[in-house]
Amino acid sequence: MGSVTGNESLQNVVQPKGRDKSDTPIQPYEVPSVTLSAPDSSPRHDHSAFVARATNDAVRDLDLTTGQLSWPQGLDRLLGYEPAPETTQIGFWNERVHPEDRVRIAASIREATAGEAEHWSGEYRFRHADGSYLHLLERALIVRDNGGRALRVVGSLMDITARKQLQDQLCRSQKMEAFGQLAGGAAHDFNNFLTTILGYSDLVLAETGVKGAVANHVAEIRKAAGRASNLTGQLLAFSRKQALEPRVIEVNSLIVNLERSVLRLLGDNVTVACHLHQEKEGVHIKVDPGQLTQIILNLAVNARDAMPHGGRLIFKTGTVTVSEDRQPTPGIDDLAPGDYVAIAVIDNGAGMSDEVKAHLFEPFFTTKDQGTGSGLGLATSYGIIRQSGGRIYVESQLGKGTKVQIYLPKVPAPPPPSYKKPGSKNLPTGTETILVLEDDISVRHISVRVLRSLGYQVVEAANGDDAQRLITQSAAREIHLLLTDVVMPQMSGRHFADWLRKVSPHTKVVFVSGYLDESLQRIDHGMFFLPKPFDPEQLAQSIRHALDS
Repeated sequence: MGSVTGNESLQNVVQPKGRDKSDTPIQPYEVPSVTLSAPDSSPRHDHSAFVARATNDAVRDLDLTTGQLSWPQGLDRLLGYEPAPETTQIGFWNERVHPEDRVRIAASIREATAGEAEHWSGEYRFRHADGSYLHLLERALIVRDNGGRALRVVGSLMDITARKQLQDQLCRSQKMEAFGQLAGGAAHDFNNFLTTILGYSDLVLAETGVKGAVANHVAEIRKAAGRASNLTGQLLAFSRKQALEPRVIEVNSLIVNLERSVLRLLGDNVTVACHLHQEKEGVHIKVDPGQLTQIILNLAVNARDAMPHGGRLIFKTGTVTVSEDRQPTPGIDDLAPGDYVAIAVIDNGAGMSDEVKAHLFEPFFTTKDQGTGSGLGLATSYGIIRQSGGRIYVESQLGKGTKVQIYLPKVPAPPPPSYKKPGSKNLPTGTETILVLEDDISVRHISVRVLRSLGYQVVEAANGDDAQRLITQSAAREIHLLLTDVVMPQMSGRHFADWLRKVSPHTKVVFVSGYLDESLQRIDHGMFFLPKPFDPEQLAQSIRHALDS
């Protein structure tokens, strides 16, 4: 069965059907007069035209017997068309209804006019004279003769584009929130696995008999776990449940580490080139690496989408000095004087018009097809860069590509870290009593094993109820420190810590979690935070630091 398109989609609408089931031809009838002209000063006149004009609605009057269409109001003001012979034909309206809505709306009108309904309403997209589509809500009266045949459909067309955009934005926001929760939960569980992998890898490397190829293989496993930890960090940054801590990084190292990920995202028809600074001592900025990584990946994906048939993407890094009378780019005039690091992402894609650039950093603004872009990427990037003391600027021309420049304050290089072999023996030790409260059995076992190997007395529990029983039954034993996961069934780590601090006010607390829970935004004196995944050295350092504080 072929689909109905074009002017044919409403042919059945303008062919009235007889009410009886016989084959008797339908007899001609007179069309009743309906006054829709502008109102005069008579107090008895129908004021519907006034109402339509006050709401900026358009009115269309379709004669079902002839297919003739008239526009008593709003054709030019709402839809942008001047009256012309073509506007009086049903094909004018039909051809401008969005192709995805055309058949649905035609069938709905046909069903209403064939039955006994007095009214019809429907939502559809209609092409404005400037080429854009308006979301319209049409509410119509079906005029019938004495026999019940539908003669005319007189409808009021209301522009609901703004309302539909708000609804779409709300739906996208809810979807992103749901995905963020899913990403945060998955990353939290994955960090438990990584904690176990890192812990046992270090224990194996610490064994004196592990050398040669076996040690190299275990070291590679540990490196892979470290890279996986960076991936979970990106998921947590997206879900906004990461313990965000800006730190000093070298900008070239970040770009080089990203290059392989960017290539996987961009596909085979986009080439990537890196033009990086050549300063021997490196160029450093202080940002959250996960946030900056997400910004650059988002810019790379936008560039890919602007080059559907392939192209070239360039990453550039360098330095620039800003003074009172010298700004790096004409469009930026509020950078404080000082030294900055510049990161540029350049493509030779479709480019953007001035109108698009004017709205580029607005939340939910996107030029992508519905359902393929949230419109939050650049708005979020703008906020992150501003909070880091920098600026983001976009240069673009239609057909000539786009250049996005990020300026961040340059900071001194950090002191070189002292190298320690994973699993080395010189970890801080102690003899205090530690309660390990962790529902994940693998994480609990590796934590207990590491702490006992460092000399601590360790009590372990899988949930808050068991831990409370242990404390109550052994009241004589002093608990010097509680190491607890935040998210656990039955009783959260925070609630148990609050209970324990009442029973034992001097007990120190180290919270462990794959993300910084909202309840930990305020950490009291004597409480500390250790993010997952962690290795034995990080665990040992955190425990000793908390006990000695």
